[in-house]
Amino acid sequence: QVQLVESGGGSVQAGGSLRLSCAASGSIFSINTMGWHRQAPGKQRELVATITSGGNSNYADSVRGRFTVSRDNAKNTVYLQLNGLKPEDTAVYYCYLRYMILREYNYWGQGTQVTVSS
Repeated sequence: QVQLVESGGGSVQAGGSLRLSCAASGSIFSINTMGWHRQAPGKQRELVATITSGGNSNYADSVRGRFTVSRDNAKNTVYLQLNGLKPEDTAVYYCYLRYMILREYNYWGQGTQVTVSS
């Protein structure tokens, strides 16, 4: 069973920074993609950033240039550095892990709240 545990959320003022972490444990295929989605109240969950085990990253247009995703493969941990935060970044941020062995496996963390005040 795979578990994802997030940490690092909180409340900041606009322009501030936060760093989110997500540690995965359990039986994990080494070739995988980890990343972050977010969901604001009344809105659908949206992709924020992803990074493959090979280090290729992808960002939503709304966060590109402000957020940075990174990972430590030895620790099965993914990070999200959030800089230049805006009130519209307020959401619950969810970590996820995806890999393929005959079929796709998807796992989600419990979510961590990020609140940005103006």
